[in-house]
Amino acid sequence: MAVVDPHYLWAAGHVVMLTGSFYILLQSIFFRSAPKTYRASYTGALVSYCIVVFKSLGIPSLNRAWAQRAFADENVQYAVLALYWWISKPISITVIPFATFSLFHTLTFLRTNILPKLVPAAPPVQPGQPRPPPALYDRISRGTQLWVKTNYDHAMKFVAYAELAILARVVVGVFIFRSSLLAPLFLAHFIRLRYHASPFTRIAVADITGRIDSVLLPRGGAVENAWVTVKRVVSTWGGGHMLPGDQQPPAGAAAGAAAGGARAAPRR
Repeated sequence: MAVVDPHYLWAAGHVVMLTGSFYILLQSIFFRSAPKTYRASYTGALVSYCIVVFKSLGIPSLNRAWAQRAFADENVQYAVLALYWWISKPISITVIPFATFSLFHTLTFLRTNILPKLVPAAPPVQPGQPRPPPALYDRISRGTQLWVKTNYDHAMKFVAYAELAILARVVVGVFIFRSSLLAPLFLAHFIRLRYHASPFTRIAVADITGRIDSVLLPRGGAVENAWVTVKRVVSTWGGGHMLPGDQQPPAGAAAGAAAGGARAAPRR
């Protein structure tokens, strides 16, 4: 029996997530639900993340060292989040961050693994002969590589804002009885982990907090006190600090972290 290459299985999971997300979001425009597609999409995401986690961390071990490594690994965090959305009541917009990651991984996989097999390599240029114009494959490959490289940071910023929008959605959902109370608590803790690991999340949190400050603080009185209390509780929840001004990374740390994220992106 033929054995499936885990790399192809990883890519297939991303393709399922990407195509399923497109269908889910299209259905939501017409106020229709697609629960089967929703769970199939997250199944694809779980397959991809589990393969990456297994390759990076190895077989799970019941010891503190492995648990600490797993807890700090962003792929484990996203795998746990995908599992939570998989078992929860479907919320269409939750697929947006995962679909964004899957878009980049799918394009990279097509460029590096599929296109070279579909299009033969160009023959070598003999000395003294003029170099022919780039073949269609070369133009597509280079164009895809350039697009991925150019838009990576923009996509990560978009994901950071999307995760905050999803948090707002589940908080509102609690009050209108469309989300469980666990959903905002779970997602808030996830975003807290992302805040300490991702400069994109820190930028998004600072931006949104500043916008809310500009609206609520001038009102004074009970409104200002309530908002300040909410910020204090959120910033100190679970220990440490999460207010935008509490934790200033060293100069260049954000850029370094962003570059590290770009290098680590294929792992997801």
